[in-house]
Amino acid sequence: MNNNELLDIYSDYLLSAFGRTTSTGLSELLDGQLSHDQIQRFLNGREFTSADLWGMVKGAVRQMESSGGSLIIDDSIAEKPYMGENSLVCWHYDHSSGSTVKGINFISAVYCSQRQTLPVGFRLVEKDEWYEAEDGERKRRSRVSKNSHYQALLKQAVVNRIPFQYVLNDVWYASAENMRFVVETLHKDFVMPLKANRKVALSAEDKKRGRYVRIDSLTFEPNTCRIVYLEGLPFALVLAQQVFVNEDGSTGVLYLVSSDLDLTYDQLTGHYRTRWSIEPYHKSLKQNVSLEKSPAQTKTGQTNHLVAALFGYIKLELLRAKTNLTHFGLKARLYLSALKTAYAQLRLFHHSSPPA
Repeated sequence: MNNNELLDIYSDYLLSAFGRTTSTGLSELLDGQLSHDQIQRFLNGREFTSADLWGMVKGAVRQMESSGGSLIIDDSIAEKPYMGENSLVCWHYDHSSGSTVKGINFISAVYCSQRQTLPVGFRLVEKDEWYEAEDGERKRRSRVSKNSHYQALLKQAVVNRIPFQYVLNDVWYASAENMRFVVETLHKDFVMPLKANRKVALSAEDKKRGRYVRIDSLTFEPNTCRIVYLEGLPFALVLAQQVFVNEDGSTGVLYLVSSDLDLTYDQLTGHYRTRWSIEPYHKSLKQNVSLEKSPAQTKTGQTNHLVAALFGYIKLELLRAKTNLTHFGLKARLYLSALKTAYAQLRLFHHSSPPA
């Protein structure tokens, strides 16, 4: 049995599982058709890469691609609080919680088109270098920056001929360097949020004279855009202020910019709304495809488990399009089927037991 066949089986196991996923568990599920050792050799053998992921998803992408598609770049952390630390499983700052967590920090390139969302590339943030911090403590850091990973993922998407109109990302990737890369190197447009303290010039003349003001000091007419000039960029941007209400009733403000100067307010905010599909992507990986449930102790084992989870997500997304069920609805169907089997087996035990 080759690696691709084993990957297919293992990813189905991750989709079917409701607890910890182990080589022994999969072997028992298959009644020993695959031994524990075979599964271990697969997990710790050749390390799967982003190119392997593209090979798995390419056919599906070709079926749903469109020139108006969007490419989202975002990262998340697969938490591993009880696992031994190494260059891959280590401490990372989690922007969503505002604290450091232990786990695997991975960056995804996710393609959105025709109401489908598919991962087309990934990078792992490996902290493979030690340094002495200002407080004298030895800490880990990565030799490769997240911005380098960001640009590599975008470049590979272009090489793979994935058609997309806009690059979407959160504020952590909204640097002038990344903006220039998207426009000048890839010849694409972007929609990104900016921090409130970023400074812009209100005209080409103001930019030339170095007259910049903070974005949050500007006055915006509702549902309108304005042209601004950001420090470090040779081209103009369209800027909008989006005011929204949070779940707790509080009001939030989002400042959005794009290199496409023809966008209206509704188009700009509508394109950025597509970026939020990355949130259910990360949630489904963790809750439906057993991303965080591998006990593998090696870097290769953890990497291959992550790739298998990405493959499992792809399967769920394709099933969603076919069945009109959400990822969680599909998982609930599997859970109900497992419960029915367990219940039937228990009833069989009761009826086959000798009388007391």
